[in-house]
Amino acid sequence: MIALDIDTPHGPARAHLTDGGQRGTLLLGHGAGGGVGAADLVAVARDAAEAGWRVLRVEQPWRVAGKKIAPAPARLDEGWRAVLAHLSGTGHLAGPLVVGGRSAGARVACRTAAEVGADGVLALAFPLHPPGRPEKSRAGELTGVGLPLVVVQGERDAFGAPADVAAVLTGRPSASVYAVPGDHSLKKNPDVVGAAAASWLAEVLPA
Repeated sequence: MIALDIDTPHGPARAHLTDGGQRGTLLLGHGAGGGVGAADLVAVARDAAEAGWRVLRVEQPWRVAGKKIAPAPARLDEGWRAVLAHLSGTGHLAGPLVVGGRSAGARVACRTAAEVGADGVLALAFPLHPPGRPEKSRAGELTGVGLPLVVVQGERDAFGAPADVAAVLTGRPSASVYAVPGDHSLKKNPDVVGAAAASWLAEVLPA
């Protein structure tokens, strides 16, 4: 694995590269409560690389700086865009581009997918609403994705059950939901998460 330091308007970000080949590029962001070492991100990176994908797990500037609280969504999006622009300019993006991440990272990917020229979105543990607050829905971030989209959601996710996510995406033939064991952390069986992501990549963007 190679770590690439990348300047952004909010300080340096870091992209951790696992190069599995030229099948395409998968860019993954982390959540607000953890980093790129989250079990689900590691499993997805491993399985996608084994399937021939170049995988970059992106550490946002606030995390690189050692801060414990994530900034506002707009700042996260700016950091993400800067990373994409740098990687594009340095030739690190090969083949079809899929963007994604877990929780807050999935939200960033959904909000910016179209403008960065992505071909698909992989959302792990999408936080559809704060726990116990379904009226504070973030459904618009999902429904605003006009690209192939998959959400891998824990069966006991307090931020939105798989059925709730599926209901939001009803009528969208290019969107799908994979229900997997566990809660929002997706720690119970990360291998299932990795397999679900690899299966979707092969189905939507076949070699």
